[in-house]
Amino acid sequence: MAELALADGTIWYETVGDGPPLVFVHGGWMNGRAWNPQVDRFADEYRVVTLDVRGHGETGVTELDRYSIELFTDDLEALLAHLEIDRPLLCGLSLGSMVVQEYLDRHPERSDGAAGAILGGAVRSMPPVDLPTPLKPFWSPLPALSASLSLSGPERTFRTMLRSIQATTGERWLSVDPEVRADAIADVGDIAANEFLKIFGALYRYDPPALTDVETPTLVVHGDQEAPPVKRQGRQIASAVADGECLVLSESGHLVNRDRPRTFNAATAAFLDGLAAA
Repeated sequence: MAELALADGTIWYETVGDGPPLVFVHGGWMNGRAWNPQVDRFADEYRVVTLDVRGHGETGVTELDRYSIELFTDDLEALLAHLEIDRPLLCGLSLGSMVVQEYLDRHPERSDGAAGAILGGAVRSMPPVDLPTPLKPFWSPLPALSASLSLSGPERTFRTMLRSIQATTGERWLSVDPEVRADAIADVGDIAANEFLKIFGALYRYDPPALTDVETPTLVVHGDQEAPPVKRQGRQIASAVADGECLVLSESGHLVNRDRPRTFNAATAAFLDGLAAA
């Protein structure tokens, strides 16, 4: 991996292959390795870039006391500038989908924005309901989460969150594959408790953009075991942008790129081929 030094930390990233730039942004409490099935598939045709977002993976702890989706997007823009990448193809999962949405909102026009965007497990806000932004501080789960992290640590806290989501939705949500689920939980165990809280805070505080000015062709991909409110938000994203579409893959959960890697890759390849043809 390589590193990009910033004023308040260092971002670790990796590039593989040559061709049009295809940039992957992972989900919360994961790392760039979550995209290994996609890196293996696309590195022969694209310049594939993965990164470890602040608080995650090799990047780990950075100096700031608070994170935000806007900050993560600043980092993405800094990395793209460092690598001299214009009009990237962007693919984000969960938290990464928020980062990509923020990027699209900042660069909505085809001429200077992303060439295309793929949003896996796409979510606009946490919780995935229409909770008015001014009310969020009063209903915040952050104090209770902080207490849980102090008593139980990140992995047990995350497992509690998963049980709560599954009890609410009745779906297998995170993953339908026990090995994928176990790997994801193990990655959470590598996150420092304070970093876990900072990452959750970034997700919870994010005020999603409308995206109505975005011209970038956008594909939203969910698993059929995804939480229904998240699926609804994905449909909202696809209908908001000028050129959006939704795809639901069977037998897959939130980590749709890992539950059904071949099918996800095929859908991604078809979408990218369509962009090239256009």
